Amino acid sequence: MRINIILGELLIEKGMSQHELSRRTGIRQPSINEMCRNQTQRLPLNNLAAVCEVLECEISDILILEKESIK
Repeated sequence: MRINIILGELLIEKGMSQHELSRRTGIRQPSINEMCRNQTQRLPLNNLAAVCEVLECEISDILILEKESIK
């Protein structure tokens, strides 16, 4: 199983830039960029809560659990 972060897609849908999300949540811009590029290794729960609050969404709108294909 793999967790995918689809924050970048959600920001496009909401018409908000990474910079604006950073400003409104207090999360550093590089951290927002890593989330948008699905490169985040650790995601503090308070950051996730702040993103959900600003975007008025649920955690399940940002994180998706996917099965990895067997090679």
